[in-house]
Amino acid sequence: MKRWIDLRALWLILLTLLGGVDRIAVAQDLTWGGDAEGGAPYLLPDPHRPRQIIGFEVDLMEALARQLGRRQVFVQNQWDGLIPGLLRGNYDLAVNGLEITDDRRQRIAFSIPYYACGEQLSLRRSEKSIERLTDLHGRIVGTLKFSLAQRLLEDEGGIEIRAYENQNNAYDDLANGRLDAVLMDWPIALYYSRPNPALKFAGESIGTLEYGIGVRPGEKQFLQQVDDGLRELMRSGELRRIYERWGIWNAETERLFVRQLENPTRAPAEQFLPLPAGSLGWRERAARTLGYLPPMLMQGVPMTLLISILGMLVAMFLGLAIALLNLYASPPLAILARLYVEIFRGTPLLIQLYLIFYGLPNIGIRFSPLMAAVMGLGLNYAAYEAENYRSGILAIPRGQMEAALALGLTRYQALRYVVVPQALRLVIPPVTNDFIALFKDSSIVSVITMVELTKIYGQLAATYFDYIGAGLVAALLYLLMGLPFVRIARWAERRYRLPGAVTQLH
Repeated sequence: MKRWIDLRALWLILLTLLGGVDRIAVAQDLTWGGDAEGGAPYLLPDPHRPRQIIGFEVDLMEALARQLGRRQVFVQNQWDGLIPGLLRGNYDLAVNGLEITDDRRQRIAFSIPYYACGEQLSLRRSEKSIERLTDLHGRIVGTLKFSLAQRLLEDEGGIEIRAYENQNNAYDDLANGRLDAVLMDWPIALYYSRPNPALKFAGESIGTLEYGIGVRPGEKQFLQQVDDGLRELMRSGELRRIYERWGIWNAETERLFVRQLENPTRAPAEQFLPLPAGSLGWRERAARTLGYLPPMLMQGVPMTLLISILGMLVAMFLGLAIALLNLYASPPLAILARLYVEIFRGTPLLIQLYLIFYGLPNIGIRFSPLMAAVMGLGLNYAAYEAENYRSGILAIPRGQMEAALALGLTRYQALRYVVVPQALRLVIPPVTNDFIALFKDSSIVSVITMVELTKIYGQLAATYFDYIGAGLVAALLYLLMGLPFVRIARWAERRYRLPGAVTQLH
């Protein structure tokens, strides 16, 4: 018994030691969040070893971690969710070309700037009429969503802005003629615009922006350690060597280094801290939430309705044609119809949209964002509608077709006047359900630069860091837009109910 107690005590001591070692190891990790889809030269998968992330900010964090005596650990996070992820405690630092802006300073603390550059305007090489920002009035210009470049374009006014998830798609669209210009940070243009023989730079870079490392508010001691580490990397020349290795060393960053090393005192930390959580009363919060309605109603709602209605019309007519081919066409056409259903029903809508909008231009087929969105939704949901119609047609008794043929109607006339009208009555409920599903899936088209309700919500939430208020307004608008269609469907069900059909019991 005593031996068992001793062994148990030894085991508890061993677990405690192992737990302590584990806690020490965890404490030595410097976790930082970024988006590996951000692209060169920031963060990107190594072309030779895709599982490894490379980029100048990876080199920066490795050097900074050494300065702090810790081990850097990269945490993947979507770029537009970097700040919410930092505030949730998913990582210690946010590092991914995070521009230091006043609205972000109200949410998080920023380190001293570690890189400076301007915004670079890119054009097609044949373009001669654009030289500066003021020449973009009435033009279509691409940029990264939620970036400082997007705000510059919005402030300029009179420009149709298309905000992209990643930079390479914007430059591809510029080369393909979908855009008149692209405005992005100079390092991005250096890697994605300058090497493209179809594109060129327009003039010098515009303005100056600075990248900083995001830190949670209140961690003043940790923030000071990060600042001291960055200054030491500047002083030793290691940070400059990293930038030169990636080809992004510039005059703006050189001036930044001089300023930081000559004047090491930082501004009061309070200016980088967010406003207190309770600084806005319920009246101010309600007023700000109601202020989200105008942009959503004026720009988001009409486009969402247009995309959804046009997409559903394509799906209904194409789906009916596919169902008829599947049931009554010759074997080769019937097989093609079944393949269509399986392919479009079995692959994600998001991939189909990417293929239509970004893939087809590689073979010379280009669609506008609106056309691509309608086609993507319509082609995808046509597969589901085809199955709805097929089941509805098969539910019609065989005698209906035989009676029509016996009366002298052709097969086409029998389908048109006898079978299909009865089948359409049966499929009203599932078709209505699919329309509501398509209505909600229209939010996905924001990935191909369509500015609809979900895109507007994302812009407002990222600007005000209010995901709850803006999200509730957007959700309410989706609900209100869907209700009239549900009512119309209920009316159609009652109006076209088959004689003798079972009705709802009350």
